[in-house]
Amino acid sequence: MIERIGQIIICGYDTPEPSDEFLEFIGAQNIGGVILFEENANPHIMAESSVKSIVAVGSVIPFIAVDQEGGRVCRFRGAPAEFESPAKYGRLANLELFAEQFGRAAYYLHSLGINLFFGPVADLRINPENRCLEGRTFGSNPARVIPFIEKAIKIASRAGILSCLKHFPGFGAAVNDPHQEIAVADYDEQTFLNRESLTFKAGIGAGADMVMTTHLLTPGIDERPATVSQRIVQNLLRERLGFDGIVITDDLLMLGAGEIGDVGQRALEAFLAGHDILLFGRDFRAARTALNYIKAAYKKGLIDDNRLESSLDRISGIKSKLAAPVI
Repeated sequence: MIERIGQIIICGYDTPEPSDEFLEFIGAQNIGGVILFEENANPHIMAESSVKSIVAVGSVIPFIAVDQEGGRVCRFRGAPAEFESPAKYGRLANLELFAEQFGRAAYYLHSLGINLFFGPVADLRINPENRCLEGRTFGSNPARVIPFIEKAIKIASRAGILSCLKHFPGFGAAVNDPHQEIAVADYDEQTFLNRESLTFKAGIGAGADMVMTTHLLTPGIDERPATVSQRIVQNLLRERLGFDGIVITDDLLMLGAGEIGDVGQRALEAFLAGHDILLFGRDFRAARTALNYIKAAYKKGLIDDNRLESSLDRISGIKSKLAAPVI
């Protein structure tokens, strides 16, 4: 089973096109997937070529992921990949316009090899001081937000792209940006069930394939951040909301994850908390360090065989939806 552990990793690379070192790492370690950033995605023909190179080195179909939320969070720029921000569609209350523009982007990006969207954003715009989420949510009212989330998931599925709700358990009430420091939101479990949970529950019901947590501290629920909280991942997401798909971390290289420990500790604690996939940004060498740490922990017996197998089974099960290579 140790040869399959690389499947729990998704990481990016720090050059416009994947280097030989990166491709060797992906192929030799059986890495589960790759995330593309703006410098990897433009021009589109370069991204398509890069995806072909990544697919060619692996023995298992890789996730080819991108944050393509709309507006300022669009890694692929220009028509037909780029579309308006979620906030604009929400303000217009125009589900048809969103469906048209998002659908066009989804089918086009699938043709380039993308098979996983990190979206839709299921956070609610609760705290207007939250700059990290500015423009990235469909609004603050769950009843108005939910139709957009459901539509995005259904369109992505029809286009052959997996969807990933984010950022569980919801950090719209926070101020801090987890890219810079851990975010803190002052709500308890009952508030979560009455408010934040509604959009995630709807997205799960619509068939979301993954849910992404983030580096968020909710003292009213748990003293540990969501990234390493069994209470949030297992109790709230798995048991209360009934989600049995893949749970993925936010980028473990964000500064908001720093207080958890070094990169290996972050990876191990996040996995033990119940995450199936560990996400790393552009620093694949850090991902390699974390993977070695995870493998060493497994050899020491710190990771239970059944626990690891359940995540690997979820990953292979989801990948079975990708019946043919993405290119």
